Amino acid sequence: MKNIEAIKTRYLKDELPVQLGGISADLARIASFSNSADNWKVVESLLEESKFFIEWIVAEALLEQKAFLVELQIQLALWHRVWSEVYQDPKEREKLTQQASFWSQKVMEMSGLVK
Repeated sequence: MKNIEAIKTRYLKDELPVQLGGISADLARIASFSNSADNWKVVESLLEESKFFIEWIVAEALLEQKAFLVELQIQLALWHRVWSEVYQDPKEREKLTQQASFWSQKVMEMSGLVK
């Protein structure tokens, strides 16, 4: 991730629903880019960025949101940890694609930006 402080400063200017929307968008990108092993660096970067986004906002989230976000951050950390080893396995990429798509939808619903 490039210039993390600049990204953090920009990200924290938005309200919580928009911040959650940003996490949802990253998760949707992970789902999309996971389809190809050629995108492994992009996915790795998005996994890292999403973990930071969660870290930066979890304190401001509602209690029920906090529990989900912390669990999500743990799952993203686990994927990030093994990604360099499993990205070449289409079955593993498919698992991440499905999981990230589910998470994206859940976080978008949590944001309240869509009904």
